[in-house]
Amino acid sequence: MTITEAPPVTRPAGRRRMVWTGLLWVSLVPVAIWLVARTLGWSAGFWVQLLAFTPYVAVWTLISVLVALLTRRWAAAAVAALIALGFALATVPRVLPDGDKGPSTGVELRVMTSNMLFGGADAAEIVRLVRENQVDILAVQEFTEKAQQALTAAGLDRLLPFNQLAPEWGASGSGLYSRYDFADQSADRNGGEFQQAHAVVQVPGAGTVYVESVHPLAPATRDMVPGWSADLAAQVPAEGGVPKILMGDFNATLDHKQLRDLIDTGYHDAADTVGKGWIPTWGPYDGDPIPPVTIDHVLADERIGVKDVQVHSVKDSDHRAVIAWLTLPAS
Repeated sequence: MTITEAPPVTRPAGRRRMVWTGLLWVSLVPVAIWLVARTLGWSAGFWVQLLAFTPYVAVWTLISVLVALLTRRWAAAAVAALIALGFALATVPRVLPDGDKGPSTGVELRVMTSNMLFGGADAAEIVRLVRENQVDILAVQEFTEKAQQALTAAGLDRLLPFNQLAPEWGASGSGLYSRYDFADQSADRNGGEFQQAHAVVQVPGAGTVYVESVHPLAPATRDMVPGWSADLAAQVPAEGGVPKILMGDFNATLDHKQLRDLIDTGYHDAADTVGKGWIPTWGPYDGDPIPPVTIDHVLADERIGVKDVQVHSVKDSDHRAVIAWLTLPAS
């Protein structure tokens, strides 16, 4: 008589392990796709908005590595570590000061940018920041006539008497205020219908420097993404002519290829240069459950040194003000 052995019974613990292993592998797929798309510079539709949150995804990949190691899923741990390394190479340099910050000697210039949220930001707070930090040039976006009147009443014109202003109702207005006179000045409307005030500033001891208040179209909907991309591509490149400073609400982070391409024309991002590139500048800070991101920037020509950057909250604005201490080459 032949005795047939019963087939082995799969234990519940083994099934659970298989399920959790499968879930861990599945969790790595979207972050791997994210990393590839970010690296290749793919931008379309709502993906443009998601890219702004890349630093948060970078942190999440570390959790995946830790879980894989703790549960001894070695193959998944290896893949998760490679993905985490890719994200680290893309994002960690922002918190590490650059070895080359540009010229360290010359004429100091302090600049500040502030988005005033339809002109409703606290003007007295902006003027206080200008006064206490001895700001030489202020760029404002979402600048309205009401905002202009409020800044004047708060004493800004006495601190920065020279200006190029293009106030408009809503979010399209722009302005520049300066301690120093202009050799040339104007305001141009970009393709997204936002004004961008700009001027060639005569800085004593340093000659002239081009400064622009930047505000490209926001990629708020799929239809707006092409205009956003075109506005960033149309910004003034750094190469050639006088040294340049672009500052404002770029509606883009360093994870957007369009902004990186602009920087590659000869700029460096001031916050990134001094290791403060992860400090968020837009929340929004009005209670919406959206993690803050960094879309306000000071881009300085590589011929200009960067000493420090500070970020300050401004009452009644959903953006934070960015102040940069720069060094212009002496004339």
